Order: sequence, then C-alpha cells, then structure tokens
Amino acid sequence: LVSVLDPDAVVLGGGLSNIDELYGEGIELIRKYAFHPHVNTPILKNKLGDSAGVIGAAWIGV
Repeated sequence: LVSVLDPDAVVLGGGLSNIDELYGEGIELIRKYAFHPHVNTPILKNKLGDSAGVIGAAWIGV
C-alpha cells in the first residue's frame, strides 16, 4: 500500500506502538521485506499512545 498510495508517513498506533523492539531492527526489516527499495516513507511512533483512537473519535464528535 505504501508504494501505491505514497503517504507522507506511516504512523504505528495501538498495541504496536508499545513494542520497543519494533522501532530499531523491526523497522529496517519492514523496509527490507515490505517496501519497494526506492520508497523512503518514514515509519513513526504515534505521540498519543493507546489513547489515539479515543482522542480521534472525540474530535470527530466535536
């Protein structure tokens, strides 16, 4: 999907954002096996933690 949609970034959220091992070697493995070699889309940890979905839903209701 990243190769087709060309997003500005991929933000990991929910339970994935709590797995520290994912951010070091894990991201390099994702880049190696899941991304096209010419894709440089950043993979970021969300800033709101597990509450991101709840906060987003609250903003939709505002």
